[in-house]
Amino acid sequence: MDVKNPTLLIIMNIIAAVVTIVFNALSQTLPIGVATTADIANRVPILFFPANITFSIWGVIYIGWIAFAIYQALPAQRSNPFVRAVGWWFVAGSLGNMLWLLLFQNLQFAVSTVPIVWLLVSLGIIYVNIRRVQVKPTTADIWAVFVPFSVYFAWAAVANVANASYVLFPGAGELWLGLSQEIWGVVMLVVAGAITGTVAYLNRDLPYFLVIVWAFVGIILRYPNIQMIAVTSALVAALGLLAVAARTFLGRDSAARAAA
Repeated sequence: MDVKNPTLLIIMNIIAAVVTIVFNALSQTLPIGVATTADIANRVPILFFPANITFSIWGVIYIGWIAFAIYQALPAQRSNPFVRAVGWWFVAGSLGNMLWLLLFQNLQFAVSTVPIVWLLVSLGIIYVNIRRVQVKPTTADIWAVFVPFSVYFAWAAVANVANASYVLFPGAGELWLGLSQEIWGVVMLVVAGAITGTVAYLNRDLPYFLVIVWAFVGIILRYPNIQMIAVTSALVAALGLLAVAARTFLGRDSAARAAA
């Protein structure tokens, strides 16, 4: 049964986008805790944390939120199955986003794991739901729904690994299970690259993996002198990008030939 998108949900999606953008902006200017996220990264260095410039991707994420918020409010999209598939999960994820910032910037790294995992799960549900819709998306659907949530989901995955690193390694040079931060940095890079690369490969989602590549480039920029980290970041990003790009474009060619 085709049920129109409720007015309340439309309004809440708009509020969630605006409030979360404002909250994120304030967190980098006031900040809302003892220090900004970038300051914490510089004070408590870990080896899975990109350079400050990498966080400019939030501008892209914000644009995606705004695009979705406007798109889902248009009268013509009230019954759009892709918009409906997002449901209340964008609102739920926004709450996780803000709570994580509040806890992380107050150095509550372990507790902050809960809201950031909640954010990742919320976005993962959106990611799966919109791909289950048995309708071919329009160009507008792709740019206002698919791409924004691919980018956001990918960055949330990076943020989860970085947050976990702060929980495992609260101080520079500390060991965990007898392994150095450099070794654990390599392990996390490979694991993160394998998981995100698999998601992008199976879904032919190049925008998703481009975000991962951007994050890995940021790690290289932050730690260019730690050869083990820089080389691993470059190799994982390059191999993953090659595989995802090949599947994305070869998949399109196969589909085009089948249609012909």
